[in-house]
Formats: sequence, structure tokens, C-alpha cells
Amino acid sequence: MATNISIAIHGGAGTILRSSMTPELQAQYELGLRQARDAGYAVLERGGSSVDAVEVAVAALEDFPLFNAGRGAVFNNVGKHEMDACIMRGDTREAGAVCGVAGVKNPVKLARAVMERSGHVLLSGQGAEEFGRAQGMEFAEDAYFYTQQRYEQWQQALKEDRVQLDHSDKKFGTVGAVALDTFGNLAAATSTGGMTNKKFGRVGDSPVPGAGTYANNATCAISCTGHGELFLRAVVAHDISCLMEYRGLSLQEACDIVVHDKLVKIGGEGGLVAVDRMGQIAMPFNSEGMYRACRSADGTDAVLIYK
Repeated sequence: MATNISIAIHGGAGTILRSSMTPELQAQYELGLRQARDAGYAVLERGGSSVDAVEVAVAALEDFPLFNAGRGAVFNNVGKHEMDACIMRGDTREAGAVCGVAGVKNPVKLARAVMERSGHVLLSGQGAEEFGRAQGMEFAEDAYFYTQQRYEQWQQALKEDRVQLDHSDKKFGTVGAVALDTFGNLAAATSTGGMTNKKFGRVGDSPVPGAGTYANNATCAISCTGHGELFLRAVVAHDISCLMEYRGLSLQEACDIVVHDKLVKIGGEGGLVAVDRMGQIAMPFNSEGMYRACRSADGTDAVLIYK
């Protein structure tokens, strides 16, 4: 039995400028992070599984309109919301993921259904939505996903004809969670609305096991947020696990090499949250800031935005 239950969550990374953050807005972000973290931690405290904990935490972030996932998902080039999500368990290394789905209230819940009930790992677009309906997932009309801030970002991006990384100040909007439960099992989950004004069914690293999401009881659980193309190319989450497994590095050492060296060399900006099998937490990022929070049985308790 692991006594050091731990959870860490993120709500995106990037150029999060103090100058464009009002005290009211900062308080809202911190509230959203705290609520999601505590919801996940409560699952762990009562002896629940790490898979349940990360699903609950990520669903809470999806329901919170300030984060680019679920309800707060950004608009794509044609004014729709295309969402991606992944969940993975460290004991069996089973994973489930969806990409390019619309209308699904909580993509992370659909990803879990894929893992447990489909016999597959990754379902996309309309097929994933059909599967979701068959599984009784909750769907919502477009209006549910509409937020004024996202609409304005999209209009601005359309005018400038560019793909925006969530907002003009380059924030990589993704949400995610990692956890260790009392049974010593690790799990990770990630969910995102992708890039503002994205075209051609673009998919980033979030729903790809090993790139944006990974869990392995022998090493760690990871959920990434950043420039998805670079995180995909660097297979970030799996690389950290490999550095721990093959080179015997600690979680922090492995994270530092990947986030502050390997990613930087190819121009990859962003960060991640991670927890190892001892309950140690790492939350590295190479951008201006990252919305993040963590809590563990050893008394660790933090809600942070800047460095």
C-alpha cells in the first residue's frame, strides 16, 4: 500500500503575463485549479483509484470555462469545437483516447470508455462520437461550448489568418492530471480544445499515449501541455519514463533533461505535470508560466501560475 497518495494537475502553459492578468481573473483561475485538484485528491483520500482521480480532476477542468478543454474549448477555423483527450493507467498500461470530437461534454470520460469498453486505444471524429452516444455519454449543443473570450480570439485569428495557440499571448491550452493511489498505481489524463483557428482536423500530442500522456507503474505518470507538434516529435512523456527506467534518473532529473534541454533544442515550449511511484511530484515548464496545482499526503499543497 502506498501511503504517499499524490495528485498534480495543470491548466495549460505558455506566455502567461502578469501584466494581462487582473487579480479577479487570477483568483478565478486559482479557484478552478484548486477545485479540480481537491476533487481528485478526495478520490485518493477515500481509497479510490488513480484512474478515477485523474478522470474526476480533468472533468472538473473541462467543466470550468476558463480552460481550453470541454466547455472552454477554442474555436477551429470553421467555428466549431474539436476536442482531444487521453487517459492511461500505469498498472496495465491500458490507454484510451479520442481526437477531433464535437459536442462531448467531457472528452476525458469518453476516452476512459474507449479504454475500458472498445477494444481500441484511439477513436477519432464522428466514429468516436457515435461510440460515445452508444455508451451513454453526455452531449451538449454548440451554445454550451461558447465563451465570449474564445469567440473573440477566433475572430482575431481569422482576421490575421493564423493559427493561435489558445490566445494571442501564446498560451498552450490543455488540461491534465497525474496521480498515485493507495495501491501504488499511477494514472494520467489530458484533455484539450487544441489551437484556435486550427484547420484540416489537426491533432496535437494530448491524445497520443507516450507523447502528451503516459503512465507506467515502474516509473511515472505524465500529462503535458505545450506546442503539440514539438511534443509529438519529441515523444515527451515516454522519453521521461525511459530516462528513469534505462538510466536510473530521478523524476526531477528526467523532467529537467526533457523540458529544459531536449525540447528547448527543437523550439518546443510548454511544460508538464508528473508523479513517480514514490509520490514525488514534478511540474517543470520552459514557458513564462503554467497553471498548475498539486497535493500529497506528505503535506505538499500548492496552486501556482508563474515561476
